[in-house]
Amino acid sequence: MDFSSINFLAVLVAALVSFVFGAIWYNPSILGKTWQKELGFTDEYLQEGSMPKIFGSSFVLMLIMAFGQAMLMAHSHQGFGLSNGAMHGFMIGLMFVGCSMGINYLYQRRSIKLWLIDSGYQITFLTLQGAILGVWP
Repeated sequence: MDFSSINFLAVLVAALVSFVFGAIWYNPSILGKTWQKELGFTDEYLQEGSMPKIFGSSFVLMLIMAFGQAMLMAHSHQGFGLSNGAMHGFMIGLMFVGCSMGINYLYQRRSIKLWLIDSGYQITFLTLQGAILGVWP
């Protein structure tokens, strides 16, 4: 694939927006406490994790997702714009990521509330990524 049509700055910005949006989505005053309760995580348990490793790895994965979405958009050879880019990201989030997470959550016997929180985040940030990549080719 020819990467010359990919706007790497837009990919970076899309990943950064996704990361910041996650900090808002999972903020304890928004959905963080409900997410924590659904998983049975205590505050102490969450403190035990290596935040640089978790946040750094999460950002790298979001960067890969933004790059993948940019590759798919570039492969279509059409201009997306804001609304089409957002719809592209939404469809990827809903049809692939949300459904894949749903399958895993069914087998793991996780709650629908947890699935709605986690897949809602993924769908929303992929929509945001698509909008950014669509408007900033």
